[in-house]
Amino acid sequence: MMDTSELLKQYNDWKFKVSAYEMAVSLIGIEEQTIAPSGGSEYRNDRMAFLQGELFSLSTSEDALKMVDAVKNNEAIEEVTRREAQLFSRSMHNFCCIPKDTYVEFTKLQADNYLRWKKAKEAGDYSLFEDSLVAIIEMERKIYGFRGSNVPLYDQMLDEFEPGMNMAFYDRFFDQVKERLVPLIQRVARAEAIDDSFLYLDYPIDRQREYTEKYLLPYLGYTPDWGYVGETEHPFTAWTCENDCRVTTKYLENSAVSNIFSIIHETGHAWYEHDIDPRFDGGPLSNNVGSAMHESQSRFCENYLGRSASFWKYCYKDLQKEFPQQLGGVDVDTFVRAINASRPSLIRTEADELTYPLHILIRYEIEKGLFTGKISTANLNKTWNDMYEKYLGVRPANDREGILQDVHWADGSFGYFPTYALGSAFGAQFLHAMKKDIDVDAALAEGRYLDCIGWLKEHIHRYGALYDAGTMVKMASGEPFDARYYLDYLEDKYSRLYSLGD
Repeated sequence: MMDTSELLKQYNDWKFKVSAYEMAVSLIGIEEQTIAPSGGSEYRNDRMAFLQGELFSLSTSEDALKMVDAVKNNEAIEEVTRREAQLFSRSMHNFCCIPKDTYVEFTKLQADNYLRWKKAKEAGDYSLFEDSLVAIIEMERKIYGFRGSNVPLYDQMLDEFEPGMNMAFYDRFFDQVKERLVPLIQRVARAEAIDDSFLYLDYPIDRQREYTEKYLLPYLGYTPDWGYVGETEHPFTAWTCENDCRVTTKYLENSAVSNIFSIIHETGHAWYEHDIDPRFDGGPLSNNVGSAMHESQSRFCENYLGRSASFWKYCYKDLQKEFPQQLGGVDVDTFVRAINASRPSLIRTEADELTYPLHILIRYEIEKGLFTGKISTANLNKTWNDMYEKYLGVRPANDREGILQDVHWADGSFGYFPTYALGSAFGAQFLHAMKKDIDVDAALAEGRYLDCIGWLKEHIHRYGALYDAGTMVKMASGEPFDARYYLDYLEDKYSRLYSLGD
């Protein structure tokens, strides 16, 4: 029988190999969505699928499973390593039942679907993507089917992105959202509109890049020694370790702030990974943080910090200096009101805080319907449009601003969308706790954004996936998750912004 020191050496050598393959696959995937020439996609995708297959073999071999379970169950090994092995084991047991050739086929389909989605989006035509969507849905059914679980399929998917979450939980959560926010959205729609037209003038992209690189990134503390910024169709964040975090953005020439909030959002993800205990690099304690917890940090930075008046008390003068013709006659208070204006809209990533959870609700209801058999992929663009009209009173003119706007379904990320809304709700509870410890408004107004990041590091980031989301919320805020913090925050903010009174 192997002694503990031998077991740990074998385990750490295996973990290093896994992290090397994961790094290679991640970097290829980043380039695929940013700078890689489209003409080389078939060559790249075939080889990336091969690497994924090798990683799959390494991660699901019988010897590896036995070794990881031995670490998990060895009480002589420190608790942190055993927790890491527990997360490895959970993932490995979920995948070891899948034939390797099926898994390789799945990863190839994911890569190919990105290009098919992008082409369909450019054309604004769902019919160009429908077969690809059907294929990824069927592949997801096949992949999960190998597990032989009696748990409803969509519940398994929700649990994959935030362990412990299921349809019953999200149904209760979104019922609260509908009950309190739909009437508020209707009241705001009847109130006097806030003029934000100056945000949609001509903002040359080269000047936006200059503002981002010269002013915004330094304020956010996102520096080249550990962080990189690229451009892509749909912004995302990826990382290989504590000091190699990659974020992407998209510049729109007719928007002053789309890129700004994209950068603040994505660097929120990057700060999370950068601040996780570096001992956790290359393993699930860094890589397996639940999506709702991750989105809580990105949306916390984007909205609770980035849309606040105090943030712009410090940052606005530089933006105004970069765009004097567009913003020279607009004072900071007018600007802050404009970036927080609410109106039903079509594009999720451009939505205001108040209407944003309804964008997520629509996606949640469609996903749930797809996997419970109540909704078909046939005419799904019309189903999408009907739901937007039902919940937000707007209807897409084409599929580019409708069902094709998000990349998530192209790679089969069903179950991810609800984590955006749940993460936003977590964030409100974290803000309430943070304000007990530091003067958030003073920190932002004085250029001390990193004081807020420091609080997040101390109470959330450094732990990575050491604890589940429910435990993390309680540890950071002192009480269990309560959606009322989120709903109270939105009601208070938008009632004041639109002078709604009682």
